[in-house]
Amino acid sequence: MDNDVYGHVNNVVYYSWFDTAVNAYLIEQGVLDIHRGETIGLVVETQCHYFAPLAFPQVIEAGLRVARLGSSSVRYEVGLFAQGEALSAACGHFVHVYVGREDRRPRPLPRPLREVLQALCMPAA
Repeated sequence: MDNDVYGHVNNVVYYSWFDTAVNAYLIEQGVLDIHRGETIGLVVETQCHYFAPLAFPQVIEAGLRVARLGSSSVRYEVGLFAQGEALSAACGHFVHVYVGREDRRPRPLPRPLREVLQALCMPAA
């Protein structure tokens, strides 16, 4: 997804990066099976604040924390940074509600997932 006509990555791509940062982390930790897992996360809320443009071919780094851990939901907060930069180019959040893959009804967070997420719990700034 190269730069748009304004010379930077389009704003909708940032949401894709948020999703990728969270899912990649959960997959790496062994608590998300996107193909066969019984519990899946559905995005029910999202927001982004933009501070500086990012442009291809910059390398983007993401910082991730959990601001709220409920019984079946999680509020993830993500900062996006140009590689090596101390200040974020964008920050935002999204909320996953975890549901059964088949019935789409809320489910308590599986214990292994909860344990991995607790390690990311930090108070909001």
